[in-house]
Parts: sequence; structure tokens; C-alpha cells
Amino acid sequence: MEDIPTTNETKGQPESMTNKILETGAAATQNFAPPKRVCAHLNAFHAYANDPTRCVRQCLLYDSPESNARLIGIEYMISARLYDTLDQDERKYWHSHVFEVKSGMLLMPRPTGVPEAVWEVAENKEMEDVVTLYGKIFHLWQTDKGHKLPLGEPQLMTSYTDYDQFDFDQKVGDRDRRFGEDHRHKHADAAWKDGNNKQSEKNGAMTHPSVMQDSHSAA
Repeated sequence: MEDIPTTNETKGQPESMTNKILETGAAATQNFAPPKRVCAHLNAFHAYANDPTRCVRQCLLYDSPESNARLIGIEYMISARLYDTLDQDERKYWHSHVFEVKSGMLLMPRPTGVPEAVWEVAENKEMEDVVTLYGKIFHLWQTDKGHKLPLGEPQLMTSYTDYDQFDFDQKVGDRDRRFGEDHRHKHADAAWKDGNNKQSEKNGAMTHPSVMQDSHSAA
């Protein structure tokens, strides 16, 4: 059997010139309405698990922010009001975003050229919305295992809810360095410098202090 090459860490031939031309033409003539409704770029971590006016979000999960990123999963986010309508069996498939937001694990990467002060206002507003939502994630392509294709059954994923569940400092620190961000803003530095105990550090290490004050827990 003919050997199939790997392109962009994915099994398959490189994109042909014909496809590139078609892609350019499509971009100029088609409206791509669903992708145009993508309104926020967020970054966070997840783990495998064996405002009423905006009740549902549909999220695309990629393995990088680059143009050649692979679509590896999908997440649906719903309001607490909708979550309350689910039966007990269905609720086990959903996770809250409280820890992701308040720990600084979830961020909205700042575009090049946008002043930090301006972007922080927008990021805080986004986090105020997300912290109240519940998410349901299906992971389709395990690129972390080196898979060149989306293999096997979709994997249900959940969110981390505590610092002890993974190496928070290493994982989030590495992410911060890649994006040029810092999940511990100056607002949180005092809590760390005071030498408080671990629980106090958890409560103090909030990237988005306004979220902590203004939103209620979705637990």
C-alpha cells in the first residue's frame, strides 16, 4: 500500500495549488456565516472524564492559535437557568467554569497592538459572562497522544476544579510564557507576598478581581 505522507502533523497530502486557489476564491465570494460568529478566543486546560439573552454558546477547540491549527473538539456552554432544567443524569456531563476563571487558568489572549488596559476591560467582561456558564466538551482528536487523525470514540472532557488536580504552576506558567500573559495580575500579588496559607493563596490568585466581586458561583 502506498505510504501516506504526513502534513502539518496530519496524515494526508499537502494542500494542492488548486485547493489554495479555491480557498482564496471562496473567501472572496462566500460569507462563511457560522465561522464569522466566532466572537472570542479563550485559552484553558481540560481533563478527560471516563443573562438569559445569551443562553447557549457553541465553541470550537483547536490545538493552537495558528492558521494551521487542528480542530480537536467542541464545547457547548449554557446558562445556569438552562442547566437547572437538566435531569441529574445529564448534569454529570457538564462542568462549571468558576475555578477556570477565578484561578486565572482561563484567559482571552490579547491581540498584538491592543493596549493592556483596554484589553483587560474586554477580558473581564467576557469572564464575567463565562464564570456563570456550564460547559459540555467532547474531544474528537487526541493530538496530545501524537495521533495524526481523529481516532477512536469521542472523549467526554471536564474542567479542573482545584489546584491539586494537575501541575497548575507548570502548565499555566508555560501557557503564560507562550502568550506573553500572566495569570497573576498585580491585583493578586499582595496575597502571594503576604505568605498566607494555600487556601488564602487560592482565593487571592484571581486574574479577574471584578469577576470575583460581581458574579455568583454556578456550582
